[in-house]
Amino acid sequence: MKFKILFISLFITAISFSQNKGTITGILTDKEANNQSLPFANVLIAGTNIGTNTDIDGKFSMSVVPGNYTIQFSFIGYESVEIPVKIIANQTLTINQALGSAGYKLEDVIVRASTVSRQKETALLLEQKNAVDIKQSIGAQELSRKGVSDVATAVTKTTGITKQEGTGNIFVRGLGDRYNSTTMNELPIPSNDPTKKNLNLDIFSTDIVEYVSIDKVYNGKFYGDFAGGNVDIISKEHKGKSFLKFQLGSKINTNALKVDNFNLLQGYGALGFTNRAIPSNPLTQYNYKTNQLENKAPIASSYNISGGTSFKVGEEGKISIFANASYDNEFNSKSNGSAKGSVSGTGVANKNYHTYTDINYNTNTTGLLNLGYKINPNNTVNFNSLFINTSTQSKKEYSGYFADGGDGGNALIRRNEYNKNALWVNQLLGEHKFKERSKFNWGLSYNSIKGDTPDRTTNTLNKVAAGYTLLSNAGSNNRYFQNLKEDEVAANLSYDYKFSKTEEGEYKGKFTFGYSGRVKTRNFEATQFNFKSDNTHLSDIVDPNNLDLFYNQSNLDNNYFKIITFRGDQFESSALNPQFYKGDQNINAGFLNTEYKLNKLTTVISLRAEKIAQKITWNTQLDPITKSSQLDKTAFLPSIIMKYELAEKQNLRLGLSKTYTLPQFKERAPFLYEEITQVYIGNQKLYASDDYNLDLKWEFFPKNEELISVTAFGKYIQNPMNEVTINSSTNDISYVNTGDYGYVTGAEVEYRKQLLNIDTENSKKLSAGVNVSYLYSNQELNSNKVKKETDFEVDFTSKKGKFTGASDVLLNTDLSFFNEWNNKKSNLTSTLTYSYFSDRIYAIGTLQRGDIVDKAFGTLDFVAKSKLNEKVGLSFLVKNILNPTINQVQENTNGDVNLLSYKKGLSLSLSINYQF
Repeated sequence: MKFKILFISLFITAISFSQNKGTITGILTDKEANNQSLPFANVLIAGTNIGTNTDIDGKFSMSVVPGNYTIQFSFIGYESVEIPVKIIANQTLTINQALGSAGYKLEDVIVRASTVSRQKETALLLEQKNAVDIKQSIGAQELSRKGVSDVATAVTKTTGITKQEGTGNIFVRGLGDRYNSTTMNELPIPSNDPTKKNLNLDIFSTDIVEYVSIDKVYNGKFYGDFAGGNVDIISKEHKGKSFLKFQLGSKINTNALKVDNFNLLQGYGALGFTNRAIPSNPLTQYNYKTNQLENKAPIASSYNISGGTSFKVGEEGKISIFANASYDNEFNSKSNGSAKGSVSGTGVANKNYHTYTDINYNTNTTGLLNLGYKINPNNTVNFNSLFINTSTQSKKEYSGYFADGGDGGNALIRRNEYNKNALWVNQLLGEHKFKERSKFNWGLSYNSIKGDTPDRTTNTLNKVAAGYTLLSNAGSNNRYFQNLKEDEVAANLSYDYKFSKTEEGEYKGKFTFGYSGRVKTRNFEATQFNFKSDNTHLSDIVDPNNLDLFYNQSNLDNNYFKIITFRGDQFESSALNPQFYKGDQNINAGFLNTEYKLNKLTTVISLRAEKIAQKITWNTQLDPITKSSQLDKTAFLPSIIMKYELAEKQNLRLGLSKTYTLPQFKERAPFLYEEITQVYIGNQKLYASDDYNLDLKWEFFPKNEELISVTAFGKYIQNPMNEVTINSSTNDISYVNTGDYGYVTGAEVEYRKQLLNIDTENSKKLSAGVNVSYLYSNQELNSNKVKKETDFEVDFTSKKGKFTGASDVLLNTDLSFFNEWNNKKSNLTSTLTYSYFSDRIYAIGTLQRGDIVDKAFGTLDFVAKSKLNEKVGLSFLVKNILNPTINQVQENTNGDVNLLSYKKGLSLSLSINYQF
């Protein structure tokens, strides 16, 4: 009994004591960085061991018994500040403090924490926890740890995202290119591929990336052409001490090393800047470049230099400069390959190539310049200029049978192709604060891209007893020239106004209203010159490795062959007019976001209105009379995001929205894109889809570096668009609204855990992460709808089916060990990563044929990165360790038919860097 009385007395005393405490709260900011929040700073009550750290937003809060104290604010590189305070029971004291530089010597250290905060995994997790938006981010630290060298691979390390094999195209929750969008610093960037909406993310080196943000839940700040997700690439800027860093490396591909003769078409420079154009008098004179091959040593190299500095301007101003320049190349080969073209429902192929090889040489030259000008603590302006030049030179060979030649499986088709893309992005960004209530942000951009395929050669031969002969069917032997030029101007304007101030000095609500606009123009031209042999020379024996012996000026003059285009033969003056299409797209939008926090519930309600105009004008092989088609749409796009703080480390989030999906220029232009095994044509009557989106997410942050989250999501799409095989003599693939509805539902689970953390003089950490997604998709497939709405006919094999690109299961997992020594001047990080996706549909089955399916496979990579001392670092990567066979099949009722099969080989790279 006495024990119970004593326990109750102590309990009441404890309650009374806690209730009599006062609270100190506030925000620490950085004077040297435009009064931005200062995360991870120290807040301490002098003479006690009571203290805390600021969070990602610079906020802090702690409870103290009543009395007179001195509160200390400190952070490395900053002046420490001491403020006397009086704490009163049951009252909250708010102190907002700005910390300044501790002196010129330490000035460069000042913003290192701010810089690292956007690159470190712990800081991005903390930002994810505190943000209202539902998003994921992957920073420079995690990218380095996992050996990620490009943005396409970076985003696949996050939940629910996978990449299409052999490309930089990504699928977000089973939704492909047309459903996603790409931005850089929240401004749009163009595509480098005439057949795609989004830029190939492979070309973005992570050397220029601070972090990548992936938004899979829509809110009013984005353009409404959004159903899968938006990838926002945040470019690096200089924050920290001055530095200069050099890096060089080498890479090999095991398949490429095994190729007896790694030979590609002559005449293209190693740097990837070679330009070619249609030669003069191409129909009557043979002025084409050589068709001969040259050997290359398949050992790749890479070079990188980066640096940054900053200096003061006046009393409050500061200019910072960051620059990066890099060049790298690589040699790849696909081995053990086979390929088929269109296959009937009974398994008969019109093209059956028992041998398929693909060797290629790729280059990437990147330059980034960032200039930051802090006019004063309330006004900053940033300028970004990014230039990326990429090239791919490839030789693809197919040996076997096709319907119009190669009797007995003796055909040989060789395609030599060179693709060159030059992207130039220019951005001007500004931020202006007006007292504590309001802020104005603006951004302007001008983007330009040139995507060229200069002088692609295709040759089709038959093997006979004496050697090889040239096939003379229309287009079997040709040279092809393609040019794309796209220009876009875009603007973002937004104004924030805070309202409903509390006694503690915080604001419960915020209005954000603004404008977004973009004007885009694309010009696309293509000309194919077909070399048609005269009947009297069809049996001439030729050398596949030296076709210049047959295709030359003398033989052209002697009528061994003639050169024609789709418009006519060599005597027609109009024959040189290229096929073309021109696309113009204007989008103007206004939006209003209202954010309000009531206790633990924060709600953001958005309304966005957009006016869209898309016009296509064309004159092509399929339609040689100039025509145009207009698509207009007015969209009202409401959305709501709610965040409820279940506990200090737990959140429950809800997102609801309406969006749309636009068809792309190439999908509406009746132009013929010819691959060796497939042919694509546009559909001018394709129209936009409407999308309805739902997300529900629970997340728990046990520790700074740990996360557990579970997400359920659903998407309902009206009039979904798909790639399908239309009824035609050549079984062409086009784009149609395949039914009235489709939907995707699924769940995502993410778990990050620190298994070991020995924080002594020499730290040791073992951590693991895994994220898994399960998707279920279904859509109506309505042949009558397609016939009614288009000029095409489609006979779907099934009345319902999955979305193309949707895998039922996606998995990413990694295990990392970090060891630090030499007073933390040296370290080693070793990471093993594994990624897997289950079967996914590549194209929907028609005419009793089954769906074309990319079969499941997994990828295992190993990364080791070491900092030998304060200046020297090493990196070693082994990618595709398992080297699985990549298969694409057609799932017919009587069994799967393999359409494409190959292995990529292992990739090994070693690099060294030195920093001054």
